[in-house]
Amino acid sequence: MSTLNDADRREYYRIEDLIALEITPLSASEAASSKVLQDASPLFNLLSELHLSEFESQHQLRQISERDRSVSSYLKTLNKRVDLLSQIVAQTVLGKIGELQPVTLSEGGIEFHHPHACAVDSHLSVKMVLMPQALGLLLRARVVRCHGQDGGYTIDTEFESLNDTQRQLLARYILQKQAQARRLAREQNESVPE
Repeated sequence: MSTLNDADRREYYRIEDLIALEITPLSASEAASSKVLQDASPLFNLLSELHLSEFESQHQLRQISERDRSVSSYLKTLNKRVDLLSQIVAQTVLGKIGELQPVTLSEGGIEFHHPHACAVDSHLSVKMVLMPQALGLLLRARVVRCHGQDGGYTIDTEFESLNDTQRQLLARYILQKQAQARRLAREQNESVPE
């Protein structure tokens, strides 16, 4: 069930990005099910859980930081080690999902190039690994547009049934990418001689 109209979809900030992406059509029963999508790959599920648990523990880490800086520092060091391990898992997962590809991403949906057409209002499983954090997300999406382009199809989708954590992870990722693009633009402007 769609929760976004066209005006709502335009409210989300969009970024151009390169991500690993795997698209799988959902059957009618899978699309109607309210069950959370699960991936058959234990490594991808592990990658997703690592990022979800890190996101959920940030509030606790801030509280600890206010009370005990040395414990906070130690926990941040442990978190960096877990991040490095997640990078290793991500490299393995990327090999199974495929090459990075250009997309347009927002909290509301994703637009991507695909070799096959998808019917408007059909439902998809969208497995993506967002780089360089190696954030693995498995989301449901509904196709809102499909048109032929460059020997394939440009598919525009709208995410469905995102839980609050998934939405916040996407928002944080998009904000980080936006900030990174602004920094790069500012650095380029500063380096251009007048």
